[in-house]
Amino acid sequence: MSRILLLEDDISLVDGLKYALGKNGFEVSVAGTVGEAIACLENIDAYDLMILDVALPDGTGFEVCERVRRRGSSVPILFLTAADEEVQVIRGLDSGGDDYVSKPFRIGELCSRIRALLRRRGIPEQRNTDILECGDLRIDFPGSRVWLGGRSLELTGGEYRLLSLLVRNANRIVSRSQILEELWDKDGEFVDDNTVSVYIRRLREKIEDEPSSPKRLVTVRGFGYQWKEEGE
Repeated sequence: MSRILLLEDDISLVDGLKYALGKNGFEVSVAGTVGEAIACLENIDAYDLMILDVALPDGTGFEVCERVRRRGSSVPILFLTAADEEVQVIRGLDSGGDDYVSKPFRIGELCSRIRALLRRRGIPEQRNTDILECGDLRIDFPGSRVWLGGRSLELTGGEYRLLSLLVRNANRIVSRSQILEELWDKDGEFVDDNTVSVYIRRLREKIEDEPSSPKRLVTVRGFGYQWKEEGE
């Protein structure tokens, strides 16, 4: 049984989530404040996944996420946002989060996201080589590090996975559905397409000289995205 730490201060939501997640085979521990969640981090290895609300009485879930990542933990983190607001999505991903669900949500959607994150953590990524070079981009898979033109790139986990997928398929079109299937939900259900757009934009801001006029990570309208090996 996978153990989840839930950071949420809405008692009615907590009761419902504990019951529903329990029925779906998850053991849930609850923290009602940022302070309580931080105290739980002393035993962080006991959790297989964390679900963090954004707005709490004494802070935000972003603060907890950042503390988790500073401790070197790779435990999957899923944010609960009050609305499908892009600024919250970006902040959550930038702080080290892996995914998000907007309130109100269906329990099936939440469980689908949880299982997808747990699968990604439990199944090692298949790699044909330890180092992949594509033009002036170099990916070190064992170290999960990326260099572009000799410069190390600071990427979130999601950005790294997306970039790896695109570069492995350099000069070929990767559809949005392929990206969603590879990076989020293997069953193809309950996945928010907006997440892909957020990751694409954030990646372009880190790899493109002019993100608004991309030369490496280009959009092929009506089909998907393509990594141009020579950046042309």
